[in-house]
Amino acid sequence: MSAMDLTATERAGSGAAAELAGHDPARTGLLVGGAWRPAASGAELDVLDPATDAVLARVADAGAEDAVAAADAAAAAGPAWAATSPRERSGVLQRAFEAFTRRGEEVARLISAENGKSLADARSEVTYAAEFLRWYAEEAVRVPGRLGRAPGGGNRILVSHRPAGVAALVTPWNFPAAMVTRKVAPALAAGCTAVLKPAEQTPLTAMLLADLLREAGLPDGALGVVTTSDPAPVVDALLGHPAVRVLSFTGSTEVGKVLLRRAADRVLRCAMELGGNAPFLVLEGSDVEAALDGAMVAKMRGGGQACTAANRFYVHRSLAEEFAAGLTRRMGAVVVGRGADPSTGCGPLVDRAAVEKASRLVDDAVDRGARLLLGGAAPDGPGCFYPPTVLADVPAGAAVLAEEVFAPVAPLVVVDDDDEAVALANDTEHGLVAYVYAGELSRALRTAERLEAGMVAVNRGLVSDPAAPFGGVKESGLGREGSQEGLLEYTETTYTAVDW
Repeated sequence: MSAMDLTATERAGSGAAAELAGHDPARTGLLVGGAWRPAASGAELDVLDPATDAVLARVADAGAEDAVAAADAAAAAGPAWAATSPRERSGVLQRAFEAFTRRGEEVARLISAENGKSLADARSEVTYAAEFLRWYAEEAVRVPGRLGRAPGGGNRILVSHRPAGVAALVTPWNFPAAMVTRKVAPALAAGCTAVLKPAEQTPLTAMLLADLLREAGLPDGALGVVTTSDPAPVVDALLGHPAVRVLSFTGSTEVGKVLLRRAADRVLRCAMELGGNAPFLVLEGSDVEAALDGAMVAKMRGGGQACTAANRFYVHRSLAEEFAAGLTRRMGAVVVGRGADPSTGCGPLVDRAAVEKASRLVDDAVDRGARLLLGGAAPDGPGCFYPPTVLADVPAGAAVLAEEVFAPVAPLVVVDDDDEAVALANDTEHGLVAYVYAGELSRALRTAERLEAGMVAVNRGLVSDPAAPFGGVKESGLGREGSQEGLLEYTETTYTAVDW
């Protein structure tokens, strides 16, 4: 059964609020100095179920004063945490990984409730998010350094990496657990304390993760959590705090540019994972069924609401008809509904604005001459549903090829050769990830080298891995997350000249 088959009564009465197994009703405040407390103003914000529009919970709505208090607490806890041994920091993260894994099903249901994604997607996210805790538990004891002799021979050169200071962490709603662990874990492993501002749509998972870290032995104040419906003054207060030395942000390029300008006032270290417009290339000679397998992962993970989601499909003319038919068949078989329903393959979008954006992009493409092969119309009734949609023969100039869709919408463009595919793939200000399928590995690798992207998936539909450096080029960001590079974003490199 799809979302279009659900009656308004069935959707509104589905009881998502009762599924918050991982959410402690007492934990609805701001985490400041190791304690959950209300906002200074007493204000609260609603957390909504995107499948029903029902209120799941009310949480504290922070202002600038609260952000300063959290940063003060992180600054006070900073010296002691930086002085702990790497093994101690590793132990906290390892214990958090074990607790997180034990409670994985609770966390998955919490993610599904506030984000809307299917339980299958939420469970995959739990596995992915947990791995950042384990990876950085291991990396905490491997912060590199070096000792060498100066070329002139008069002294030794000692290079070390030290905690940079308090980190301001701003995470999006599309991966409520993984985006938190991908930032919090390396910051703590490096010896930094941090203040986390999770997305207002999905704060409950972040709150649970913070509690698990505290239970694992993280000292009071080492991690603050401030939820807010008005991010600008809260983040501005954090960036203006004298102890904050690092900003890590995942979100849109437009917001990222604003934060970079603000961070420049204090010359903060910045790691920015910004918007994407990922091309998916199916070159002549490709195995179409394998490419379709990859396309379903790259497009439909999280209902298309991922920065790594395939946004534009460039398919060789000899394969275009077969690929379009196959993708239409596969996407048409995906069950749309509430994330908590075990049969659901695609949950709702995060909010009404996301549905309106998807509708606008699809309508624009059709108006310009694209053929609608599947979907294309949001259902009536409650919830923020949009069906899997396939567009063929999408013309140049269509907005769906230029904007990040963040919905289960697949626009297909026919190309005549590899050069055309690469040129179209690179014709964007973004450069986060690209996907390449080709009949020969050598051909795929040659093509991958020509693509302007920070990450390329060759003959596979999944690129993210905690052990690999995640990040983009051009306007898709600065710096890297994951791998050892992600930890070094939270350190300052110090050179010491030593007479020997």
